[in-house]
Amino acid sequence: MGHEGLGEARGAVELLAPAKDAECGRAAILCGADAVYIGGPRFGARGRAGNSVEAIEGLAAFAHVYRARVFVAINTILSDSELSQAVELIWAVHGAGVDGVIIQDMGLLECELPPLPLIASTQTHNMTAEKVLFLERAGFSRVILERELTLEEIREIRSTTEVPLECFVHGALCVCQSGQCFLSYAIGGRSGNRGDCAQPCRRQYSLLDGSGRVLVSERHLLSLKDLNLTPDIGGLLDAGVRSFKIEGRLKDAGYVKNVVSHYRRTVDAALALRPGLRRASFGESEIEFEPDPAKSFNRGFTPYFLHGRHRGIGSIETPKSVGATVGTVAAIDARGVRIEGDALRPGDGIAFFDGAGQLHGTSVEGVEGDRVRLADASGISPRVVVHRNLDREFENRLARGRIARRVAIDIRLRHGGSRPYLEARDPEGIRCAVEMPAADLSRPKDPVAMAGVWRQQLGKLGGTEFGAREIVLECDEVPFVPAGKIAAWRRELVAKLRAARAAAFMPARAEAPKGTSHPCPGREMGFEANVMNAKARAFYERHGALVTEPAAETGEVDLAGRRVMTTRHCIRYELGQCPRESGGGTTEDLWLVDDRGRRFRLTFDCAGCHMEVWLETAEGRTRAADGP
Repeated sequence: MGHEGLGEARGAVELLAPAKDAECGRAAILCGADAVYIGGPRFGARGRAGNSVEAIEGLAAFAHVYRARVFVAINTILSDSELSQAVELIWAVHGAGVDGVIIQDMGLLECELPPLPLIASTQTHNMTAEKVLFLERAGFSRVILERELTLEEIREIRSTTEVPLECFVHGALCVCQSGQCFLSYAIGGRSGNRGDCAQPCRRQYSLLDGSGRVLVSERHLLSLKDLNLTPDIGGLLDAGVRSFKIEGRLKDAGYVKNVVSHYRRTVDAALALRPGLRRASFGESEIEFEPDPAKSFNRGFTPYFLHGRHRGIGSIETPKSVGATVGTVAAIDARGVRIEGDALRPGDGIAFFDGAGQLHGTSVEGVEGDRVRLADASGISPRVVVHRNLDREFENRLARGRIARRVAIDIRLRHGGSRPYLEARDPEGIRCAVEMPAADLSRPKDPVAMAGVWRQQLGKLGGTEFGAREIVLECDEVPFVPAGKIAAWRRELVAKLRAARAAAFMPARAEAPKGTSHPCPGREMGFEANVMNAKARAFYERHGALVTEPAAETGEVDLAGRRVMTTRHCIRYELGQCPRESGGGTTEDLWLVDDRGRRFRLTFDCAGCHMEVWLETAEGRTRAADGP
């Protein structure tokens, strides 16, 4: 399949950033991303983050200047009528110069596709070595791993497969195993597998036991903190991961700049300790802010299950961004609120929980001495802990600070026969030269001063994608040339190098999948297999599977009494009631009840160490128009 097309054979390591739109994509690349992933006009798992083919084409051209890549997410499941439209879109983005497409629907492998690398979305439920090997043999050029995997499980997958592996390292977490969440569709008709998840996992629920006793009242019991694997990049590299993915295709450019810049430094530090590996693209980033992921939207951070099960992964008090702790309210009077702790500034956003545990948010209107004046002080009282969830000064630096990225080049003034010439060389060994007419050259009155003029003019690469790593004057005596003429030759040299680099760029390509027939893991497939079209059914059946049900989203499956979510996040464990941990306790079912009175049964597979959520009755489902 040509795994080399995505870089792993050359030891390249990729930092992969989200792009809500082309602006975010350019910001990510300037801040050091080796690749970005972006949604097309349709069929992306983030339905609200679509982009035109023309915008994607412009982004791809920009990315390729730095040898960065652009991948397009076409990763929803597709109906029979949509399949041909998705194929047409894949051909269109291929023509636009993208470097791969992320897909979920296996029906696409039965279609005539362009020679683009195919990346198996995390929505294809990639949790085992057996599944990843199946996808590798089916023709995928890369597999995106399930977020729930432990480091040991990733090592196991790597030891038995060769396909390049991509994993998430930062951003929002889905509580359900990827591609296996049917809760949003079951209660409101909006499906994550169709790019329209309503995020019911972020809602409030009460937890009841079998007798109806309330164990926990009105908390966000399925809501998780955000992933942050900053300390684990080196371990993931050693485990065989070669693409580090930041979640966030609905995030703005400020978020992207901050988080990408942080991980650029983190990945580079890990690569510096591993001489056999290198960055997948070229160019050093220049930023005018100090990156800090804690200052961008987050629900608190967790490594999730990378190092095994542990408590504290939930964001049960609120699914919103609370921010960093500032201090505690010491007093409230006519002058304002006195907070003991870090200083706040006008324009900052703050959040706090009142005495009833309800989250409040407001902004700082002014600061006078040791008092802050709030836009809305309702709910605040002495001893309340205050958090800053918007640092206005930091956000201004993100918005206004200059960002640039320079490909380091060497420039030499050399002798060529009877007269000197200028030569430039880039990190890939691409060279170009500019000859200088003899009529424009003469002996300098002050050779030392003239050498300084040459260096100064040749180094003026600002406003281009290049930066001078080395400027060497190899002539015994540099010729006298007016500064303006040197600048003109420099511009000509840069134009030639830019053209030579564009001509030398090799797009990532891979042979289109053929009709493979190796055995499929899991021979009997129900609605959880997400088979929505006839070609996907044919694909699985050719690989030995029996498809007993179509995808839930066809509307042909009654989900009443069916399992709609499987997760490693265990509410019983979070409550300190794990039978395996205590050596006792009960494994009886529990129930979640939402604010509309809908009930969901929780079952616990203690042997497999996961929790399941079941739609209790047909009445639990609302009309799609109502939403969840």
